[in-house]
Amino acid sequence: MSYGASSDPSIASENKPSKVTVPSLRAFKLRGEKIAMMTGYDYTFASLLERSGVDIILVGDSLGMVLQGESSTLGVTLEQMAYHAKAVARASKRALVLVDMPALSYATLDRALHGAQMLLGAGAQMLKLEGAGVMVDIIDQLNARDVPVCGHIGLTPQSLHKLGGFKVQARDTKAAQKLLDDARAIEDAGAEMLVLECVPASIAARVSEALSIPCIGIGAGAHVDGQVLVLHDALGLGTHRRPKFVKNFAEDQNPAKAIERYVSEVKAGLFPSPEYQYE
Repeated sequence: MSYGASSDPSIASENKPSKVTVPSLRAFKLRGEKIAMMTGYDYTFASLLERSGVDIILVGDSLGMVLQGESSTLGVTLEQMAYHAKAVARASKRALVLVDMPALSYATLDRALHGAQMLLGAGAQMLKLEGAGVMVDIIDQLNARDVPVCGHIGLTPQSLHKLGGFKVQARDTKAAQKLLDDARAIEDAGAEMLVLECVPASIAARVSEALSIPCIGIGAGAHVDGQVLVLHDALGLGTHRRPKFVKNFAEDQNPAKAIERYVSEVKAGLFPSPEYQYE
């Protein structure tokens, strides 16, 4: 029985999308291809994200809110992150697995190394840390030990209480300059990627243009190198108030079609359109 071209192993290999790796991330930016990232917390949804063409699956500490019903991410533990990372890693064949380090798990180098060992052992291929300042030294030390790191600035949910809530950041000139300075410091420390959350689109565009590493936006406008959304929000399943930057991609479609639509719109630069960003 013939199955056409797909029965030829060499052709099938050529048509198979290449694995997204840490070194290949900058190639996305260089060729102007948008990166589609979405959160995933278990094997079933990670398999769906994988089939739908998502480039990076983020095992986010947002699971504290989305799965556990907490009001913040602050109670999430390393053990919980490792548990979910292991489940997601089993499903990931092409997508890169990015895992959040939970609050205060990287407050010192010793704690950061312990957490990195646990999460990398669970299947993480890159770790995400929030903030700059003293965290830049932690990023530098992890990078020196060949641990791939993604930075995260703007609205940093682990700093919820200090920020006074989930608010748009870098609205004035001084704060915008600090954001840019922090981004450059994070890149110089060896981070491979940067997440910008809840910042005006024009400021995020400046940061993305200034850096050679990819900048992934969530509520940061369209002029960055990629987008990330919480899976449950993008499917219209969230039980909390929907932030301005969230688009419901489901719209009576099945989940697979919704995620494919998200990937397609990110790749084509159609999402986020102006109604989903801050000015």
